[in-house]
Amino acid sequence: MEFRRARPADSPAIRDVARRSLGASYSLGPHAISNAIEEWYNEDELATKLDDPDHVILVADDAGQVVGFSESVVAAANTATLLWLHVDPAHRGEGIASDLFAATREELGRLDVMNLRGRVLAENTEGNEFYDHREFRQVGTDTVEIDGESYVENIYAESEQWGREAVETPDSRTVYVDHDNHERGSKAPFHVVFSEREADDRYGYFCSNCNTLALVMDSMGRIECDSCGNVRKPVRWDAAYL
Repeated sequence: MEFRRARPADSPAIRDVARRSLGASYSLGPHAISNAIEEWYNEDELATKLDDPDHVILVADDAGQVVGFSESVVAAANTATLLWLHVDPAHRGEGIASDLFAATREELGRLDVMNLRGRVLAENTEGNEFYDHREFRQVGTDTVEIDGESYVENIYAESEQWGREAVETPDSRTVYVDHDNHERGSKAPFHVVFSEREADDRYGYFCSNCNTLALVMDSMGRIECDSCGNVRKPVRWDAAYL
């Protein structure tokens, strides 16, 4: 088994593995899965990801056949988020997921990533157990819209966390920037902001590029910082992608 960076020629195999894996691991209908695959892994989108130095896609190549892949994004200094780790259901139980995870960690290490996070839907029992068995800690949850329905997504981390920092809004209200919960931006990450230190009532986003609050999200899930032009890049389960 060879673990290597994905190439443009791997695109059809990546789509096929993702389709099979999503169908086996999630209670999503064929229509939602097909739309997601077309949006995330069409030829142009994959080409963009493969050209992006902050996007890491590794494939598990078994004698020329792609039987799994991982997709990660370097989202902040020394930190990356593992978005997906897919293995073809026909090849599960062979240790491919563990080996692919190890290869992904090694590849991210070459990019000076020391802190790895992961996201997985709460309903995916195997996915959550995968992180539990590797001593990742669940550090938060998020709610995502998939094909018009809400799903809970668990967020895992392996390193010491920074927690929430109190900041003051322009109208003198105290809100809390979660430094352990961030999303990718065009210039720097956006951190999720909550109304309370312990509660999950989301207030907005904090732009780490210029240290200002960004509150407005359009119908396509797009956030832009008015101060510096940093733009949130929707990935994964964003409603706009389904």
